[in-house]
Amino acid sequence: MPGRKFADGEVVMGRWPGSVLYYEVQVTSYDDVAHLYTVKYKDGTELALKESDIRSQSSFKHRKSQSSSSSPSRRSSSRSRSRSPGRPAKGRRRSASQSREQKEDKKKAMQETSLALPVLVVRKPSENNTKRYNGEPESTEKNDTSCIILEQKLKPDLEVKHVLEQYSLRSRKDEKKKEEIYSEKKIFTTVKPIEKTSKTKELEFGGRIGTFMLIFLLPATVFYLLLMCKQDDPSLMNIPPLPALESLWEARAFGIFLLWFLLQVLFSLLPIGKVVEGLPLSSGKKLQYRINGFYAFIFTAAVIGMLLYFQLELHYLYDHFMQFAVSAAVFSLALSIYLYIRSLKAPEEELAPSGNSGYLIYDFFIGHELNPRIGNFDLKYFCELRPGLIGWVVINLAMLLAEMKIHNLSVPSLSMILVNSFQLLYVVDALWNEEAVLTTMDITHDGFGFMLAFGDLVWVPFVYSLQAFYLVGHPTVISWPVAAAITVVNCVGYYIFRSANSQKNNFRRNPADPKLANLQFISTATGKGLLITGWWGFVRHPNYLGDIIMALAWSLPCGFNHILPYFYVIYFICLLIHREARDEHHCKQKYGLAWERYCQRVPYRIFPYIY
Repeated sequence: MPGRKFADGEVVMGRWPGSVLYYEVQVTSYDDVAHLYTVKYKDGTELALKESDIRSQSSFKHRKSQSSSSSPSRRSSSRSRSRSPGRPAKGRRRSASQSREQKEDKKKAMQETSLALPVLVVRKPSENNTKRYNGEPESTEKNDTSCIILEQKLKPDLEVKHVLEQYSLRSRKDEKKKEEIYSEKKIFTTVKPIEKTSKTKELEFGGRIGTFMLIFLLPATVFYLLLMCKQDDPSLMNIPPLPALESLWEARAFGIFLLWFLLQVLFSLLPIGKVVEGLPLSSGKKLQYRINGFYAFIFTAAVIGMLLYFQLELHYLYDHFMQFAVSAAVFSLALSIYLYIRSLKAPEEELAPSGNSGYLIYDFFIGHELNPRIGNFDLKYFCELRPGLIGWVVINLAMLLAEMKIHNLSVPSLSMILVNSFQLLYVVDALWNEEAVLTTMDITHDGFGFMLAFGDLVWVPFVYSLQAFYLVGHPTVISWPVAAAITVVNCVGYYIFRSANSQKNNFRRNPADPKLANLQFISTATGKGLLITGWWGFVRHPNYLGDIIMALAWSLPCGFNHILPYFYVIYFICLLIHREARDEHHCKQKYGLAWERYCQRVPYRIFPYIY
């Protein structure tokens, strides 16, 4: 085990990730497992750096003095080459010859001096900078300057040539001689831009024990909710009896689920829709994604319409709802095992920042690999919107048809129409704005493991459709004025949700867009801005506020006889509070003092004047 070189509290020079620039930082802690130092910059930004990216201040001062003293010695050497006083003078011709010789020596010495090590002065990013920029931030304070000396340890590449041209460094003779001089002198350092993914330090969901329990608790919760909805009295105190295990599995249901999954894969592979790039990864690479989710929804609607035209009994899904849920759970478990096994061979820079703890159960649950792909087919991106989200709409339609058949209705009930309409709008909006999902934490930060696989394939279609499933067995009659009031609530929630997400996504994509000129923001040391006007100046997570309002509108058509339809609202509030706490912690580490300034400007997190 190698020992640590720098102590906590020591002020050193730390390299800014992805560059050759060093800034003055303070060591705050050291990870014995990952061998990484946590350092704090002057603006409050905290980063984890390797020991090779940290140098003592004394080494910089020593090299600076060496470089500054090299030129005088060479100049004194050139002056010592003057005529010896013991030699006889040979007139003006001799003096002219010596003069030319001195000029040549002086010119040669200047060329040698031009190769001396340059001292770069760079400014540390300032928290007071509010100018929009795309690269590394510039500072306007004089106290944040640090002198940086660059050393060459490898043969110069394109980056070195750029630095040489910037500081007008020239060789003594021709280009070939310059290559030899640089290989011998080794003046500049070449730094690889790709950073390895560090180990996950802070574990979520209760760590290893918590994630192990959730692997069993999540499926049990889904099955319990579905059994409750089947009862005549779905109250909390009326615990449903456990069905026989053999009744939970049906090969036909599993086959239909597999057919559904493969159908969505086929639609996603069609060469239609634009191809866009995602956000840069830690390696600087950008993955490409085909945006055709809305087309897949249209094709799915056409297939379902054809099946109904040929009088396919779609309410079969309602009659075997539990068997379909079990089939989806088994498939998601098998997919999670495959994802974890393949992640063991993935390069370190392709691992997820949140799922690289080294603990098998935790990484299996969170997801070890960030963007698992089979060729160009992105498994996580596909499951995020396609089979589960579109399947949610199909399940709601099946519940609507089942209600009409069971209760001998010529048209669906007003409550069922509201639930189907509200949730259809939500799904269509997500597919229409499919590109926006590329900026979410699910894509940029979380790995693809059991949590997302089960959530996308089981939790979303079978729990989010809970209201429609409930209304089949427990019809609720509402008046038109009540329906109008519920519609207004849903529209308000949707407007907040969509406009807030649009502001955030457009600002992330292109902060210089003239359409966003009226938005104000706080600049951060990472090059990104924090919006302090619009919805993001109202509360810190306005999209979560819109989500909760819409979830309430989806449950209100079910009435108030039982709390079961409102499970989704309670779950959504708990989920978003957890996400909000995770976002707060992540942003505080990422943006430092800039995030503290933002929190002072926007004190409320989700609910204005409450929380």
